[in-house]
Amino acid sequence: MRRLLAVATVAGLFILLPANRTSAADDAWMKANLGTLVGLYKDLHQHPELSFHEVETARRIADELRKAGAEVTTGVGKLGIVGVLKNGAGPTVLVRSDLDALPVLEQTGLDYASTRTTTDDDGKTVPTMHACGHDVHMTCLVGVARWLSSHRERWAGTVLLIGQPAEEKIGGAQLMLADGLYERFPKPDAALALHVTHDQPTGTVAYTSGPALAGSTSVDIVVKGKGGHGAAPHLTVDPIVLAALIIVDLQTITSRDIDPVEPCVLTVGSIHGGTKHNIIPDEVRLQLTLRAYKEEVRRLLLDGIERRINGLARAHNAPKPVFTVLESTPPTVNTPSLVERVLPSLKAELGADHVKPVPPVMGAEDFGLFGKGGVPTFMFRLGTMPAARLALAQGDGKPLPGLHSSGYYPEPSGSIATGVRAMSAAVVGLLPPGR
Repeated sequence: MRRLLAVATVAGLFILLPANRTSAADDAWMKANLGTLVGLYKDLHQHPELSFHEVETARRIADELRKAGAEVTTGVGKLGIVGVLKNGAGPTVLVRSDLDALPVLEQTGLDYASTRTTTDDDGKTVPTMHACGHDVHMTCLVGVARWLSSHRERWAGTVLLIGQPAEEKIGGAQLMLADGLYERFPKPDAALALHVTHDQPTGTVAYTSGPALAGSTSVDIVVKGKGGHGAAPHLTVDPIVLAALIIVDLQTITSRDIDPVEPCVLTVGSIHGGTKHNIIPDEVRLQLTLRAYKEEVRRLLLDGIERRINGLARAHNAPKPVFTVLESTPPTVNTPSLVERVLPSLKAELGADHVKPVPPVMGAEDFGLFGKGGVPTFMFRLGTMPAARLALAQGDGKPLPGLHSSGYYPEPSGSIATGVRAMSAAVVGLLPPGR
């Protein structure tokens, strides 16, 4: 049985990690730094900002990276941050974190829960929450920067520390690349990222080699009608009824137009129309997300949507709906050769039984865009749930709140400690030792 040791205590919570590669000096470093990292995490959690509005978040992370010894450039791709840690000659490794939060009303009951509201791009007042763990990602990025800066004898080369805006809107990575990320700064030989997951215990990481996350496309549909009094529907063209028919009929695309062995998802995530009980409105707005691993499947989804909405509109004497394809990102594919290079470092650091393969999922990311120009990419998943909490949920048969949920919350200490250790080990494993 592998010997375990407690590297730190925060709020009375012991963090048990395998003692196979970690030295006493590393244990001391983690114990000295974990408290301030958890404090940073809680501050970020309490001050979330939406996509392309991460002004204070970007400022805070830039300041933390400077304190860690990085040369920092801000405003890359609007609000993106690039921190450069140089340590002699050697390859370049990119480590990316996202910065943005979601318009979700937090209901975790934590004493550091977010209570913030803000104005979104449509002028609406909305709650904000780090419901996708980007606060953990940022904290780990800062922790990795600190660890690398204080352990320069372990590595040589250049590390790019990326704070990327607007991951949730699938726009930040593209803007940073368009702003010359790989021209203004050293082009990386490998790009790494981690992402929290709600279904794995703290102290562990999970990975997928090859296709790992689906491509994502957002679609807006404006269903047109002819408004009027709710008591005289025969004098109107009711867009609410038409929208309801459209929502139901769209589900036949995945079940009847797409080969059953091809994974895909079509979800209507938002429907808005009308103002009062007895008024039939002129229009209803729908917002959709599409997920697929192949471009031809994505095209079938889009073609199926357009045919159905136009056909139903004609059947109901309604004007042609407005069909708009918005942001889109390709699937995230973990480069198998890079995965094989990194896995030994993860297993040596955390223990082989703390690193496990998992199937791909239909969630989406724009991290894969950092593979521009043939750069190998690898995103692994970071367990954030105490084992006891997972066991309790499994015993009750009630799944824990997942990402994008108002009830999701990670265990900070164990998640951050493991994330910093895993990512630092991954980076060092790709670089030669320092001199």
